[in-house]
Amino acid sequence: MPAKQMARSKSPVLLMLLALLALSLIFLLFSFHSPSTADPSAILHPNQPTYKPETSFVASLERFLLAHKSRPSKPRDDTVLTTPTQSQLKHLDDLVFQSDSHRLYADPYYPLSLPMRVYVYDMPSKFTYDLLWLFRNSYKETFNLTSNGSPVHRLIEQHSIDYWLWADLIAPESERLLKSVVRVHRQEEADLFYIPFFTTISFFLLEKQQCKALYREVVKWVTDQPAWNRSQGRDHILPVHHPWSFKYKPGQVYLEKDLILPYVANVDFCDARCISETRSKRTTLLFFRGRLKRNAGGKIRSQLVAELSGSEGVAIEEGTAGEAGKSAAQNGMRKSVFCLSPAGDTPSSARLFDAIVSGCIPVIVSDELELPFEGILDYRKIALFISSSDAVRPGWLVTFLRNISHAQIEEMRQNLAKYSRHFLYSSPAQPLGPEDLVWRMMAGKLVNIKLQTRRSQRVVKESRSVCTCDCKRANSTIAGHL
Repeated sequence: MPAKQMARSKSPVLLMLLALLALSLIFLLFSFHSPSTADPSAILHPNQPTYKPETSFVASLERFLLAHKSRPSKPRDDTVLTTPTQSQLKHLDDLVFQSDSHRLYADPYYPLSLPMRVYVYDMPSKFTYDLLWLFRNSYKETFNLTSNGSPVHRLIEQHSIDYWLWADLIAPESERLLKSVVRVHRQEEADLFYIPFFTTISFFLLEKQQCKALYREVVKWVTDQPAWNRSQGRDHILPVHHPWSFKYKPGQVYLEKDLILPYVANVDFCDARCISETRSKRTTLLFFRGRLKRNAGGKIRSQLVAELSGSEGVAIEEGTAGEAGKSAAQNGMRKSVFCLSPAGDTPSSARLFDAIVSGCIPVIVSDELELPFEGILDYRKIALFISSSDAVRPGWLVTFLRNISHAQIEEMRQNLAKYSRHFLYSSPAQPLGPEDLVWRMMAGKLVNIKLQTRRSQRVVKESRSVCTCDCKRANSTIAGHL
C-alpha cells in the first residue's frame, strides 16, 4: 500500500486517540478541583464549608466568636427608644400589607410555604455577644455550682438552644445548609421576629440584681419596637429553655404558639455503627443515673427507686457532677437495653435525650408528657410509654421489659439510629437536625399566629373577648421544658 494512502487511513485512529487523551486530561483536572464524592454535602452544596459539623457547644462557640471578633460592637448604653407613634405603626402596617398581598397572589401555597422568613433583631451587644464572651471566659471555672450541686456551665451547655438557633440564622447564607428558614432584613417581609437574648447565661452568670435589671432592659428594648407594638409580640420569638431563666406567669406559655425543645445531649453520640458494636455489651436490662429525688411531677422518681432497687438486671445510681458523672452515665447507657426516663421537676427529663443519642431505648414514665417535634416524629417507634400507676406496681415493670421480643428491640434500635440526628445541635445546622425541625414546626403554627394577630388588630376595644388565647399575655416564644 502506498505510504500516502497508509497515512490517510491512520489519521482517524490518531484523531480518536488524541480525543481520548484530551478527555482524560479534562477528567483529571476536574477530579483535582471538584468536591470529593466521599462528601455528598459537598456535591449538594458546592459553596458550603467542608469541615465536619461541630456538635460541641464550647468548640462551636470558640469558632463563632473568633469569626465575629472584628464585628463592630454596638454601644453598651442603649439608645433610648420611645413608644412608636401611630404614623410609624401605620407605615409599617402598610408595608406588611403590600408584602403579604404580593405573596398571596404570587405564591399558590402562601402562607403554608417554606422557607420561614425571620427578621433577627440587631440588639445591643450586652444582650448578645457580651454574654457569650462572659461564658467563654469563665466556663473553665468548674467550682461554680448551683444550689443543688450541678455545674453551672454544664447546665448552660444543656440549655444552649438560643445560641444554636441564632448562630445559624446570622451565618452568611453561603455557609448555611437549612432550607426551612431564611433571614430577611426588611421587617415587612418577616413571618416571625427573632429576639437574640441568652436567658440561661444571664441567669446563672450574672448577679441576681444585675440579671433582673438586664431582663427589664431587654423587655423595654423589645416592646418599644414598632413590630412588637403592631402585633403585641404575637409573632416574636424568644427562646427560653431553662425554666428558671425567664420567669413566666401562668398562661403565658402554651402550646398553641410555643414549642417544646430538646435538651442538648450531655453524652457523646452513638451512631449506627456504635449501636451495632455495643449490641453484645448491653447486658443491663434497665439503667438510670441521675437525681433520685425531685419535686413536683418528679416525685415519681423516689417511688420508682424504692420499687426497682435490687431487681435483677436493673442499675439505679445517684448522679454526680462533672466529667466523671458524664462518663459514668454514658458507659451505663451504652451497656443497657432500656433507659429509665421518669419525669423531672417538669414533665420531661434530660435523660430522655441522652438515652436517644446513646442507642438505649427510653422507658418514659410521665403522665403529663410533652415531647419536642411530636408533630413530625413518632416517639412510639423509639420509646416505651408506661403509666405511673403501672410502673410502681411490684415487679410489673421488670416483667414487662423482659417479655419484649428481640425483634421489637432490634427494630427500635434501628429507629433510634435514624432518629438521633433530630436531637443533635450543630454548626453548621444540619437538615433534619433540631434547628431545622424548630422552623418546620413553627411553619405549622404560622397561620394561627397570623390569625390571632389580625383578629386583635381589628376588634373594637372592649367590644368582646377576642379569643381564649388573647386573654393570656401574648408573646410568641419558643419555650423549653425540663
